[in-house]
Amino acid sequence: MGDLPLALALGAGMLAAVNPCGFALLPAYLSLLVLGDDRPGRTVAVGRALTATVSMTLGFAALFGVFGLAVQPVAGRVQEHLPWFTVGFGLLLAAAGGWLLAGRQLPALAPKMRRAPKLSRSVPAMALFGMAYAAASLGCTVAPFLAIVVSAFRGGSTGEGVALFVAYAAGMGLIVGAASLTVALTRTTAVTRLRRAGSVAPRLGGGLLLLVGAYVAYYGWYEIRVQRDPTTTDPVVDAAGSVQRALADAVDSAGPGAVAVLCAVLLLAALGLRHRRRLLRRSARGEATP
Repeated sequence: MGDLPLALALGAGMLAAVNPCGFALLPAYLSLLVLGDDRPGRTVAVGRALTATVSMTLGFAALFGVFGLAVQPVAGRVQEHLPWFTVGFGLLLAAAGGWLLAGRQLPALAPKMRRAPKLSRSVPAMALFGMAYAAASLGCTVAPFLAIVVSAFRGGSTGEGVALFVAYAAGMGLIVGAASLTVALTRTTAVTRLRRAGSVAPRLGGGLLLLVGAYVAYYGWYEIRVQRDPTTTDPVVDAAGSVQRALADAVDSAGPGAVAVLCAVLLLAALGLRHRRRLLRRSARGEATP
């Protein structure tokens, strides 16, 4: 297997993170890293961001793997009905957002917003969020996944298929990781302001979730209309699409190398801030620094 298929799978995974169907869920995920904890420590935030990134990526990749391998023989017929799932999922998110915006708490099945650290730190919760992200994205990203990754398995090359699948997941993880680390390193000011806002913070999160869910449902309905009439256009989707295309073009232009370097720089910055904090603490206690 040459480097080109791996590069294609890695690039496809990166673009899957900012696909038109599901890219609105990315800010909802990032908001959990801000609203999900009232302690502004950067070191703790970076660790949780990395854990959330890995968990979300695993959930995303797992659903794609199951869909690609188990449903591939009838993927064409299943894909026709995926927009209906997108509509239902978006309406569910919007309902949860409206409930929180009204000042109410989610049912006991989910942690309360004021105790949201359990939600943001939970590996299963982030894995489920990744699966939801993947499910909402299937309509826009399953074709490249089937063409690049699943075709290798169908060709009888298990080793190549596994390598391409890992590369696809790694591409998605790079984008989510870079965004998560950026939020983790810059969240202190936002968290401080949200703490001052008190009970307003859950309403802000609910408002964001309401908008995200409404757009996801609206996009699913747009896909259904396009299936019925390929000439269908929509000003809302076109406006959001221009933002998504600019983001996707930036990701595509940067390439995996640049995004990986960005992640490394962010991690080094986190380590540098941690070392500086330790030196300041030692200095405050009057200890000698090495």
